[in-house]
Amino acid sequence: MHFVLTINQRDSRDVGDLVPELIRSLRHLPAAVPFQRTVGDEARGVPADAAAAVDAALIAVRQRRWHVGVGVGELFPAEDSPLDLKDARGHGLVYSRRAVERAQRTGDRVPLAVDGPDGELAAEAEAVLRLLGLIVAARTEAEWKVLDLMTPGARGQQKFVAQELGITAQAVSKAVVRSHWTEEWATRPAAARLLGLAYGPASLPPAALPYPA
Repeated sequence: MHFVLTINQRDSRDVGDLVPELIRSLRHLPAAVPFQRTVGDEARGVPADAAAAVDAALIAVRQRRWHVGVGVGELFPAEDSPLDLKDARGHGLVYSRRAVERAQRTGDRVPLAVDGPDGELAAEAEAVLRLLGLIVAARTEAEWKVLDLMTPGARGQQKFVAQELGITAQAVSKAVVRSHWTEEWATRPAAARLLGLAYGPASLPPAALPYPA
């Protein structure tokens, strides 16, 4: 099972090509296949696991410039070759393409979609990820200055963050509460678990889905 993310730009005509910037922002994530440009203003990658897939999706949503499609399914490399997206085949690519095309039709909602063999569980994973996306996309730059210095699960760090930013610990605490940072990180494991379950007991047979061009 793999988690394939296809991410394409929403407004390249207005702001130019942001794909290199997106790839840099995702470079630190563990990946079975690192993110790379596919065609035009689109990037694709295969995070190492469901948690990394959640990380990648929310990084893209935070930037407010991308349609995000998450496909859950198998990928197969070319014979006697390492896994490479240029030559890989498999339903993970199909589901990812379907998902990003649906994300392009979300209108004013969070532009993220999930697809996989178990459609019902994929829809549940999508719903949780969109709720997380609402939280992430609504944050202000001032809140991100605080949150980018925070480490999930670490204790006693608000005083350090306050010192780094030259603000009060109370201001840090208010930013954390107002931005729902604790709730976000408590929910991320549920999103990752649902992504894994979206694979279902088995993938659909090869004849059931066409491979993308």
